[in-house]
Amino acid sequence: MFLSIDSSAGTQVALVDGEGIVLAEAMSADPRGHAEMIGVLLEQVFAKAQAAPSDLTSVVMGIGPGAFTGLRVGMAAASAFALSRGLALQPVISHDAVGYFSDHDVVVISDARRGEVAYSVYRAGAHSAREVGPALARPEHLDEALGDARQLPRITAEQIPAAQLALVAQDYVARGLEFPDPVPRYLRQPDVTPPQ
Repeated sequence: MFLSIDSSAGTQVALVDGEGIVLAEAMSADPRGHAEMIGVLLEQVFAKAQAAPSDLTSVVMGIGPGAFTGLRVGMAAASAFALSRGLALQPVISHDAVGYFSDHDVVVISDARRGEVAYSVYRAGAHSAREVGPALARPEHLDEALGDARQLPRITAEQIPAAQLALVAQDYVARGLEFPDPVPRYLRQPDVTPPQ
């Protein structure tokens, strides 16, 4: 059983069995209440699925793109859960939950705040075909940034479905693909840095 956590846009938690069946999902759309909601959502999915942490085999962790604080909360929860149970931790680019299994070429866009969007380009016909991204652009410069992909349909990802992240992770395992590094995709420098 896979526990999947993403906090790149709101907070989403899901339990998915080894056959890809979604057992339970819970979410909060609050873009700033990650720390307050993560424990509540975890309790909800385990209760809905009538499952226990001992039933888990893997923890899937959305790694963004997303805001600094939001991503830290979800990634810390996923990492702590995996470490405490001795489970495999499987990092997945959050946009993959939306574009990875698309049956047509598509651009996935999410709000990156500060007047920017994060975008990724997916090509149909081969899973894991994220051709571009995640990357940042101002909305008025997005067509230029996309180049030849500017004509593709666009999906605005206001939420990242954690269950879909788990399905991406399962496909990576089944196909023997290498997971990305377990580091957050902030896409920009932090506002505050330590003095040198």
